[in-house]
Amino acid sequence: MMRKVFIVHYSEIGVKGKNRAFFEKRLVNNLRKALRGTGYAHIRRISGRLLIELEENSALDEIQHRLAKVFGISNYALAYASQQNINNLQSDALRLIQECDFQTFKVDTKRSKKDFPLTSPEINAEIGGYLVANTGASVDLANPDLTCFIEIVEKYAFIYLSKSGGSGGLPVGVSGRVAVLLSGGIDSPVASWLMMKRGATAVFVHFYSYPYTDIASLEKVKELVKLLTVHQYHSRLYLVPFIAIQKEIVVHTPPDLRVILYRRMMMRIAEILALKEKAQALVTGESLGQVASQTLANIRVIDESAQLPILRPLIGQDKNEIIEQAHRIGSYKTSVLPYNDCCALFVPKHPATSASLDIVKTAEENLEINALTVEAMNQVEVQEFTSPYTTNRCMRNSS
Repeated sequence: MMRKVFIVHYSEIGVKGKNRAFFEKRLVNNLRKALRGTGYAHIRRISGRLLIELEENSALDEIQHRLAKVFGISNYALAYASQQNINNLQSDALRLIQECDFQTFKVDTKRSKKDFPLTSPEINAEIGGYLVANTGASVDLANPDLTCFIEIVEKYAFIYLSKSGGSGGLPVGVSGRVAVLLSGGIDSPVASWLMMKRGATAVFVHFYSYPYTDIASLEKVKELVKLLTVHQYHSRLYLVPFIAIQKEIVVHTPPDLRVILYRRMMMRIAEILALKEKAQALVTGESLGQVASQTLANIRVIDESAQLPILRPLIGQDKNEIIEQAHRIGSYKTSVLPYNDCCALFVPKHPATSASLDIVKTAEENLEINALTVEAMNQVEVQEFTSPYTTNRCMRNSS
């Protein structure tokens, strides 16, 4: 019986030049976290790919399920180890494809070991001819029923019949930390996912207005963090009470500026938490023009309240595009559960769509910004989340 292994390919990591080893090591580390408890034996780096060696009782379906959620992977395949000679490759390939139902096929070889005596086209021809003679099937290079993949790399030779697409991007952790303003809606979980895909580790900040908003909204946010933690293995969620700040804004500032003033206060508090976490940017789920606070003029006014850059991965996407991504990453069903967003409280009928920074700053003179910030920070609750792949419980601390 041929030995089974998983071959993991990446694309973007392969063009990182002298830094490539750093990215590869991070991907290996993330894979070890993701695959814990599945019974794999070892993960090693070999010439532009990763090799996951298996035990006899490895949970193959579970490994494939988890590999699909690891950022940095272009594609992966359950492969069979053969030997680096053409006779073994021919007989092993025949043994594999005999279990399949097909009329046409092709052989697709990648040979990174350049001292192997045959070139990739020659290997394709030798194995293809052998399979035709022993199966009666015909070769179709354009649209085959089955593709037999061959890889010859270092001291290894592998054969496999299918490969699955990965999540792409970069391994989580290679791009530093960001603080994400996470609501219970559709947009911010997608923005979080996209930042993770670019290698950033996300720290989550959620503003709530309980008891004016339902406690169920907090539980929904926690469910979203659990879902996202599968991709980065550990997450921290800061829960920030916001109702006292909102009341002060409602009492002391013009109605049309309320939402902008809410957002500026959120940015100030999120920035404090981001700096505490050594995060290098804030992240929101805003999309240009989606609501009144997300016009260019208002975004500029909101950005002025923080020193850290504010990243908006969804800025050029429309709602349908964002919803499509939410379905794909699995957050949509949770995001559309009924909830009350704190920013929806006390919203005026006619919010400003092109606020003046000078007017906004004048309005803020009526607020005790430092005192309100300190009061909110003193009531922040912190919760820690660990991927179910590493533990089945959510650890919690308060501060």
